[in-house]
Amino acid sequence: MGKREYRLGDFRVEERRLRRLGMIVPASNTNAEPDCLILAPAGLTIHFTRSGGYDVDAIPDSEQMRRFARQALDQQLQLLVDGRVELIAYACTSATLADGPEFDRAFCDEISAKSGLPAVTTAGALVEAIRDLGCERVAFTSPYVPRLVDESIDFIERCGIEVVNQVSYENQLSSLEQNRLTPEDAYRMGLKADHPQAQALVISCTDYRALEAVTALEAALAKPVVTSNSALMYACLKRLGIDCGELDAGGYLFTRRN
Repeated sequence: MGKREYRLGDFRVEERRLRRLGMIVPASNTNAEPDCLILAPAGLTIHFTRSGGYDVDAIPDSEQMRRFARQALDQQLQLLVDGRVELIAYACTSATLADGPEFDRAFCDEISAKSGLPAVTTAGALVEAIRDLGCERVAFTSPYVPRLVDESIDFIERCGIEVVNQVSYENQLSSLEQNRLTPEDAYRMGLKADHPQAQALVISCTDYRALEAVTALEAALAKPVVTSNSALMYACLKRLGIDCGELDAGGYLFTRRN
């Protein structure tokens, strides 16, 4: 991104040519935004809007995720279009993981058709990141309920990637309970989910504080770790043509070319 400097009185100011990314997050999700900001290079601004219409105290099962993905997003899309963003990211993995790759692609196309802008879904970004790492076998962990875990694994495997092991929480968690999980929880579950045959570890859920555990997990496992939010930002930066070489977060997915 080009930049120049100018002066305001006695002060020197650096002007950057800003790029704008628009992002839709579930209403109760407060972890996607800080994660994505950690992975935003200088010169990129992220503009968030929220989508609700679900019970935050309920267990987010497959049916809730299907309803959530299918609700109208016209207002959210128009808000981002009015903000003159260049790309729209849909920051909920399970909403489209629940319905398979075909629905995910159609949903992404629908966002593009309604907004007139390119779009990225987190589920699609997760698969893209795994493929770009050259991995064919992964381990998987998430805070999802069992049926949604099964559907997530089915999604990934239908994209040609084998899931050799998965670990999830014994208790079924509401959206707010998932939100309250810590990086220490993500680290512990990541260690449990790993498998000798796995070439990478995948941690799914944009409202899971897993990004902060990536560096420690990669050091412990000696393999790449991809989270929903790291995959989403990776795919967005890739489409915007923004170099992520200056980033010191996000793990091997971002640093492997450095």
